[in-house]
Amino acid sequence: MLAITPRAKGFHKEIDSIAPDKSISHRCAMFALLAEAPSVVHNYLLAQDTLHTLEIARKLGLKVEEQSCRGNFIFTPPSKIAEPDSVLDCGNAGTAMRLYTGLLSAQNGYFVLSGDKYLHARPMNRVIKPLQSIGARIYSRSGGYAPLSVVGGELQGFRFTSEIASAQVKSALILAALFAKDSSVYSEREHTRDHTEKMLCGMGAQIAKESKQGLCSITINPLSHKLQPLDIAIPADPSSAFFFAVAAAITPDSSVLLKNVLLNPARIEAFKVLESMGVIIEYRYKACVYEEVGDIYVQSAPLKAVNVSHNISWLIDELPALAIAFCFASGRSEVSNAKELRVKETDRIHAIINNLTALGIVCEEKEDGFGIDGLSNGLESKKVDSSAILLRSFGDHRIAMSFAIMGLRLGVAIDDEMCIGVSFPNFLEILREITEVRLLDY
Repeated sequence: MLAITPRAKGFHKEIDSIAPDKSISHRCAMFALLAEAPSVVHNYLLAQDTLHTLEIARKLGLKVEEQSCRGNFIFTPPSKIAEPDSVLDCGNAGTAMRLYTGLLSAQNGYFVLSGDKYLHARPMNRVIKPLQSIGARIYSRSGGYAPLSVVGGELQGFRFTSEIASAQVKSALILAALFAKDSSVYSEREHTRDHTEKMLCGMGAQIAKESKQGLCSITINPLSHKLQPLDIAIPADPSSAFFFAVAAAITPDSSVLLKNVLLNPARIEAFKVLESMGVIIEYRYKACVYEEVGDIYVQSAPLKAVNVSHNISWLIDELPALAIAFCFASGRSEVSNAKELRVKETDRIHAIINNLTALGIVCEEKEDGFGIDGLSNGLESKKVDSSAILLRSFGDHRIAMSFAIMGLRLGVAIDDEMCIGVSFPNFLEILREITEVRLLDY
């Protein structure tokens, strides 16, 4: 059990140890399989999810050589993706399962993708059905749940319009399209995160994007040769950095400088929401190779309520942390069009409302979002005995970390901190530099 003691005064901190970007780390391991020569990857995220992705790549034939510095690797690709002799364990990583399903559906061989109990409860039909519609042979438990069996083979080119705003679905289809007989077109009604397109284009794939008549369409040409190898230093994850942006935002007289963070526009939308709430934020751009990178400065200021209903696919990982900021804003904040929150590592809408209700905060659960009354909850004077109220992580790393940040103001106890290692292994180490953090026996 994790207990966090409220901080009595503000803090001013520079953080240069934010976890490396999870999305890019996943893709580095996968895409290195498709390269013509060894890839050099610095600062790979050594967390549970991305280590599962890396181990799967190894089972598919990738030679993994770690350098003297932890997280620095040389990835040597196989001549072709190998059929493994055992189950491919994705752990808790939905990104791994969905993207590998797309990639492997176009490779000769038989592949079984499994995971933990939380991943087995997440819907996979959103990837299975589109891939089956273009000829992929994928089998699952009733209702489209893992484990998944993939019988890979040749696929036809396709034209597919997704009704779900999901970067994982898009990426799975793009990876399948790279090995199709003909060119393919993937269209989406809402722009989703674009790491897959950017990285693959940087490696030499022929992928073109066009926005027209309310659709963003991506044309993917089949690979005529192997891709160029990666040479990348993975920046800090903005979704992980955001927890400490919220920490500064809700703690009066506080500021934080988040160093070397990925600044892809689709990944810093949550910082833009904090800005609209009154927080002072500066973006200091430094480099641009595959992606834009720089520092983010965050300074506390009085918070005002907001309504969030647009670019939800750019916010899906940060909304639990934003919910904590809403609690300290003046007025009622609303989130809508966010039904996707219900099919993440847990039902995040229910998890957020369940924990806020346990803390006595006035809030409302909606089918596609939630509402939170801010300072009218009397949070300024609320005293919470962290040993008396036990909050639940629901096995979701982002729920656990979000309510750990709430502990800076109220003091909380969280039932299971182990899930934090999925994406941010040194989160508690950084948090300890700001306030008291204790691990207690159940």
